[in-house]
Amino acid sequence: MQRILFVATVLAISTVATIAQAPVKPPTTPAAAGAPAITRSAVAAGIDVTRLASVDAVIEKAIADKQVPGAVLVVGRGADILYQKAYGRRALVPQPEPMTLDTIFDMASVTKVAATTTAVMILVDEGRIRLNDRVAAFIPDFGRYGKGEITVRHLLTHVSGLRPDLDLSDDSWRSYEEAIRRACEEVPTSAPGERFVYSDINFFLLADIVARVSGMPFDRFVQTRIFAPLGMTETTFNPPAALKARIAPTEMCSPYGWPCEGPNQVMLRGVVHDPTARRMGGVAGHAGLFSTAADLSRFCRMVLGGGALGSVRILSPLAVLKMSSPATPAGMASVRGLGWDIDTSYSSNRGELFPVGSFGHTGFTGTSLWMDPVTKTYVILLTNRVHPDGKGDATPLRARVATIVASALRSLPDEAALRGERWNGTDFGAAGTAPRRPDEAEDRTLNGIDVLRADGFRILKGKHVGLVTNHTGRARTGEATIDLIAAAKDVQLVALFSPEHGIRGILDENVESSKDEKTGLPIHSLFGATTRPTDEMLQGIDTLVVDLQDVGARFYTYTATMGYVMEEAAKRKIAVVVLDRPNPIGGVQIEGPTVDKTELTFTAYYPMPVRHGMTLGELALLFNGENKIGADLTIVEMKYWNRDSWFDQTGLTWVNPSPNMRNMVAASVYTGIGAIEASNLSVGRGTDSPFEQFGAPWIDGPRLAAELNTRNLPGVRFYPITFTPAASRFAKELCQGVFVIVTDRDRMRPVRVGLEVASALYRMFPGQFDVDKVGRLFGADTVKRMRAGEDPASVANAWVRTESQWRLLRSKYLRYR
Repeated sequence: MQRILFVATVLAISTVATIAQAPVKPPTTPAAAGAPAITRSAVAAGIDVTRLASVDAVIEKAIADKQVPGAVLVVGRGADILYQKAYGRRALVPQPEPMTLDTIFDMASVTKVAATTTAVMILVDEGRIRLNDRVAAFIPDFGRYGKGEITVRHLLTHVSGLRPDLDLSDDSWRSYEEAIRRACEEVPTSAPGERFVYSDINFFLLADIVARVSGMPFDRFVQTRIFAPLGMTETTFNPPAALKARIAPTEMCSPYGWPCEGPNQVMLRGVVHDPTARRMGGVAGHAGLFSTAADLSRFCRMVLGGGALGSVRILSPLAVLKMSSPATPAGMASVRGLGWDIDTSYSSNRGELFPVGSFGHTGFTGTSLWMDPVTKTYVILLTNRVHPDGKGDATPLRARVATIVASALRSLPDEAALRGERWNGTDFGAAGTAPRRPDEAEDRTLNGIDVLRADGFRILKGKHVGLVTNHTGRARTGEATIDLIAAAKDVQLVALFSPEHGIRGILDENVESSKDEKTGLPIHSLFGATTRPTDEMLQGIDTLVVDLQDVGARFYTYTATMGYVMEEAAKRKIAVVVLDRPNPIGGVQIEGPTVDKTELTFTAYYPMPVRHGMTLGELALLFNGENKIGADLTIVEMKYWNRDSWFDQTGLTWVNPSPNMRNMVAASVYTGIGAIEASNLSVGRGTDSPFEQFGAPWIDGPRLAAELNTRNLPGVRFYPITFTPAASRFAKELCQGVFVIVTDRDRMRPVRVGLEVASALYRMFPGQFDVDKVGRLFGADTVKRMRAGEDPASVANAWVRTESQWRLLRSKYLRYR
């Protein structure tokens, strides 16, 4: 086949870079950083070369800001290379190395599309896999724990219900087979098709299906059927030692550990960065591929060519159209193709101007590609942003580069294509438009009281009501639930019941019964002389309504108050109505140990993980079913709430659920920091930042912060502080301690944070930290393991079994997607 040379415009240090249509050797003198970038093809195509060249300043600024050490950019259109350049350095340590166009990168999740999706679609083309085939038809053990209905399509679109990954901190296993076994033991977090959750598990399962159907190892299949035919000669899993000098290193890690910590650390170079893929032997469907910009250019040309590059066909045109068209369920906010990203929170590399209908993918290490079938343009931006310390960020850079490239295009197709209604000349109408919810104004959460009010309080008509509530019981528009029910026609409000902190939510002590000034109704305290409603309190009541804002933690006492109310109501044939509210920290993540049934108390009503991932209404259903309470229970469900929403994404006004729960940051860390406050530790009560800081007079803050930062916990950092609580533990005493900075609440595992803090305090201050009292909320088993010197990562691994059991148990009581 003919070789095609794209020669850069002439500069004094001009170097030729080659991208060929057939297998070729890399250039003997690779193009270095600073080499010319604009090609003759760009000039001939009428590209705004000045605008296109402005990407240099953007990339160089990212390098100067230490967001990436270097980068390789290739922009192509059809068969032509428009722009190609290497920037900065591919290695900073142990010694600097310049970035070159032929640098080989750890592609991370770009593996999902360049290898796995393409391999699956080859087998779909051949009729050997159907998108609606159940995964269990290929991997029989996978069908247990409610996974029998998950299909190949669900895996490809990340709506399988599986969690994002296996536990990255579990360093106890090795082998491809063990990863598949563990995937088979997973319990879904939601029903297939209900929610988009980006999951690596999905894609290493897909690779396993490819291997089983094709009868050859996955890496051999993609090499034989994709890379070799396309002339992608430097694209491979587990690259040979001969290529090591040109591979961009990632970061220092122990051979298998994650986060990168522990002894025997080495700079990963030619060894996959992703810990699960590393433990699988370097070959996996979600990560592990290494490649160059030149090889990926050939791949992009194949896809934009309708599945063919020159005379080599990899996929049928319709297979390409299928995988690059929206495939997630209609109405879902996150829009994915089969494997490919179209319009989700991961789509930063689309930039601001490429139209809907374009598609691409990113990789954790800093790699990305994006293709637009309308303009026949592709953008490949490869960085090793995790080098050398894992702190870089290529996300803003990807967006800026893609926007500049798109703005430099001067020859555009017709309007219908720009609307995304035509792919490569093929009409597909509305299928090219990213689905949106029908009424954005309506996509704002309505609490149970709002739904009840909109229905005219119908289910309470003719009832004599007792209301369990506090200051958090209020409508979206601000009116108190007390006032709304008191004014409701044909509803008799008889009495009020207050939980911990009282009816106004301002007390941090036992609460006395009293009278409501506005309505004149009695307020019966359920956090004082009794925690259960008595016969006297329930006199003249036939329906108990519960409206409380929970915070998503097992030990938050509103949960137990509701449980006790349900028990006492069932004994007396009194109906219970729960007006549901959001779990402010979301309803997806589950984390932490359960407690033994012998440890059940007012701060542990039911044996469940610390972060339970349910709403109060869903918990009421579970308590009623699993504890066989027998209550006549009705849940007034919310409208327009999604399980993956944090409270600040609901449009609702934050009202402190308790005096020290003052904002979403405090709520996000509470399941961890709150879990250890039974010990001799201040968790910031009596300061302006409760739960965001902790300390004691006997703590060395700088030492503790440094120790916690060495643990490299995802989504969180620590710095030393001093503070003097005005009240609560260590009131008016100067405390040294640590402030918790939440850098990524979605990645942070707050219960693990609490465990790490307790473990560090026990190791560093063994005679002063009262570790036994941590067991009050964490449970005795966790304290036992800490006392034995077990590493916190190992302790957290011990939670996995009960977390999985909880996912399975709770699934039948969930009411929201």
